[in-house]
Amino acid sequence: MINRYLYILLFSLAAIAAVPSFAARSVSFSGSSLKVIEITPEKNTGLDRIFVIYDTQGVSATYQASGSQPVTWYRYSSLGGGYAEELTGVIRDGQTYTLPQIEGEMGYIVEEGTDRYYFWVVDYAPHRLWLRGLQAAPEQECGMTRLLADGEGEPIHFYSINGRRFTLSQEIEVDFYTMQWNDDEKRYDQVPGRQVLESFSNTIVLNPPALSDTRFTITGDRFLKEWRWEQSAESDYVKAHSVEVQTYAEQVPESTDEDYRSNQVSDGTDGLGGSAPADITFYSQGTDAVVHHEWQMASDPDFENLINRFNDKDLNYVFRTEGVTYLRYIGSNSDGSCQAYSETYTVNIGNSILKCPNAFSPGATEGVNDEWKVSYRSLIEFECWIFNRHGKQLFHFTDPSKGWDGKVHGKVVSPGVYYYVIQATGADGKKYKKSGDINIINYRGSRSSAGTGGDEPDVTE
Repeated sequence: MINRYLYILLFSLAAIAAVPSFAARSVSFSGSSLKVIEITPEKNTGLDRIFVIYDTQGVSATYQASGSQPVTWYRYSSLGGGYAEELTGVIRDGQTYTLPQIEGEMGYIVEEGTDRYYFWVVDYAPHRLWLRGLQAAPEQECGMTRLLADGEGEPIHFYSINGRRFTLSQEIEVDFYTMQWNDDEKRYDQVPGRQVLESFSNTIVLNPPALSDTRFTITGDRFLKEWRWEQSAESDYVKAHSVEVQTYAEQVPESTDEDYRSNQVSDGTDGLGGSAPADITFYSQGTDAVVHHEWQMASDPDFENLINRFNDKDLNYVFRTEGVTYLRYIGSNSDGSCQAYSETYTVNIGNSILKCPNAFSPGATEGVNDEWKVSYRSLIEFECWIFNRHGKQLFHFTDPSKGWDGKVHGKVVSPGVYYYVIQATGADGKKYKKSGDINIINYRGSRSSAGTGGDEPDVTE
């Protein structure tokens, strides 16, 4: 007998590597009041089929032989095919072989000559799912939703031909609503959620959690559904406990004209900040349970040295000081037991720079050196005055991104020498007091004024 068992085991193990052509054949069942559900398991089980029968009492199994080779039935338990025992009492009618009473929670091997067919029979009745109620657990943890189900139902296990235990998924479904980030619209949308349970449990853990206020519905299982006896239970309306947040930032351009920052000196870095003053708005969006909002500002990326805290959902801030500042958002639920952190934003404000050109040529070639503008970075205060050689003020501006187009009252002044005076303050605290010449180069169509020091056009003040 030992040799016989080893013989069966060798063929059983070989079946794991490849399903033989014999797997195309099957057995049929009689005596079941409900449809026998047929499942094709994973190849690593070595099984050709799993059959789920609602109640195996009074159910027979029949195999139709394909030739004249003798047919032998074996049965094995959790020990695997190596311990299979030959079955007696099989009724033969020509090429038909019938086992009068199939037994559940057992594996079977039908041997026809050198071919073998491996299958497992599940008696569903002892595992039948009953659902009576569903509610949220009184104590919840962050990052998961815990539910309590009132019902019963045993897991369904089966064994491969080498004795390895597997669980047959009953596909019990828990449906609810949760929230999903919509990056295009920059918002959270409520979307359906579902978690499929392999087996019934009185304690159900949903991970990821439900992020929306919702009702929970449990239905199943896959076998009752196919037999049209599906069970179902629904919870009351449950407030979300876990939180999730998303944030984004938008920096306001310092100028909206076509020459935006054309005269700014880059600090060589990308991202937020650059030249002060940097006007940046940080936006946050949270899931249903987010009640408390906090933006933290720190001088270090670990947020050990906090500079400021803001209890705002959205934060607008103008950065005026040179250096690196770190910001992050924290959203928390009503009792503060769950918190979600945003990414860390790095705002880098460069040191101040101010350089002044000494010549330009308005009216010569449009778009080419036709405006006098300073080169700068991180100026938080700025004033510039333009004078003619007589000390008469021709132009005044306070935005360093702007400039002088060489015009007074809409007319281009004469070529020659003009003068500027600048007072400014940098984000690094540096004070600037600058003055110098502005040479307007002779342009086509202008009257010659070489050596005259330049004249403004004749206008009435």
